[in-house]
Amino acid sequence: MENILIATFDLEVGGVERSLISMLHHFNYQQYKVDLMLYSHSGDFLEQLPTEPELLQESARYKTFRMSIKQIFQSGYPAIGVARLLAKLRTHWQDSAETGYQQMQYMWKYALPFLPKLDTTYDVAVSYLWPHYFVAEKVAAKVKIAWIHTDFSSVDTNEDIDIKMWRKFDHIVAVSEECKKSFIHKYPLLQQKVLVMENVTSPDLIRSLATVQLENPMLDDTRFKIITVARLSHAKGIDQAVRALKLLKEKGYRNLAWYVVGYGGDERMLRELIADASLQEAFILLGKKVNPYPFIKAADLYVQPSRYEGKAVTVGEAQILAKPVLITNYPTAPSQVNDGQDGRICESSIAGIATGIQTLYEHPEQRNQLAEACANTDYANEWELEKLYQIV
Repeated sequence: MENILIATFDLEVGGVERSLISMLHHFNYQQYKVDLMLYSHSGDFLEQLPTEPELLQESARYKTFRMSIKQIFQSGYPAIGVARLLAKLRTHWQDSAETGYQQMQYMWKYALPFLPKLDTTYDVAVSYLWPHYFVAEKVAAKVKIAWIHTDFSSVDTNEDIDIKMWRKFDHIVAVSEECKKSFIHKYPLLQQKVLVMENVTSPDLIRSLATVQLENPMLDDTRFKIITVARLSHAKGIDQAVRALKLLKEKGYRNLAWYVVGYGGDERMLRELIADASLQEAFILLGKKVNPYPFIKAADLYVQPSRYEGKAVTVGEAQILAKPVLITNYPTAPSQVNDGQDGRICESSIAGIATGIQTLYEHPEQRNQLAEACANTDYANEWELEKLYQIV
C-alpha cells in the first residue's frame, strides 16, 4: 500500500479547500494510505473530512503562518516572528495589489531554518496549496507533487525564489488547461513537469446540500437576484461588482439585488464602497457560509467578477445547480465556460460586467438556454483521480 502525504494550510471555507474535501471523499483508500498535514487544525470544513485519512498532529511552529506578527512573538517563537517582520519590510514599498504573494514567499524563505521536518518518509508527498516550501524542504518523499489553482500570469511573485522551489517537485498539477498554459508561459523550463487534473466534483452531494433549509433572505426577495460566492479579496473583483451594480442602478435597473457569500480581508473596504454608492439594500454581503448551495439555488444568475482565476470551483458548482453563469474574461475563463453555450463571458471591467448582466436580465430566453445546457451536462468527474494514481 502506497503511503501518501497531502499538505495544506487549513480547512477554512474556500474553493481550494472545498476541492480538497471532494477529492478526499473520492480517494481509493483500499490502495493508498493517506496522511493529511494541516498547518492549522482550523476551519469549518474540518467537520466534512472523511474518516479514512489520518490527520497528523498540529505543529505549533507551522500554525504561526495564520497568526499576526504580534501573536507569533507572544506564542514564544521570536525567530519566526522576526522572519515574518523581515518579509513584511522587504515588500513594504512595493506598489502592487498582490504584494502579499511575494511577502508570503519571503516569509517562508526566512522562516525555513526554524521549522521542523517530518520524520516519516513517504512514497508520495502532495502540496495542495502554494507556496509549497513545506513539502519541498521539510518532507522526505520518493515523488513530490505540487498543485496550482491560480493563473500565474496574473500574480506578482519573485520568480527566482519560486523556480528553486518548483524544481524540488517531480510533477506540477494544474486544475485547468488554461491554468497550465499560464504557468508554462511564466516558467517555460518547467513545461515537462506540468499536467492537468481538474477539481473533483460531487454533483449529487451538491444538489442534495442545495435543498437544505437554511435562514436565507434571498427566498423572500422578489427582485432579480444575482449571487457570487468568493473570497473578499482583490483577485475576486467584488469591488468591480459593487461599481457594476451602481452603474446598472444609474441606468434605471432598480429591480436588481446582488448577494455575496464569502469573507476576507477586503470586507471593510467593500462595506464602505457599498455605503458610498448607497447600495446597502441592494448589494448584500452574507458572510461565510459552510453550505453556499441553497443561496446559489435561490438566485436567478451566478456572476464571477474575478480579475484572475485558475478554475473557480463555485462557477462549476453553479453550473451543476443549472444556473445561468456570467464570468469575466480572465485568462483562464475559456477553460471554465463555453461562451454562449453553458455560460457567458464578459469583458473584465465595470462596464463589461454591467453590460453582461443587463443582457441576461433583459433576455430570459438566453438565461433559460444556458440553464438547460447545464442541466443536461454530466459534471461528475471522479475519474480525474486516475491521473494522480498513474503518477503514483
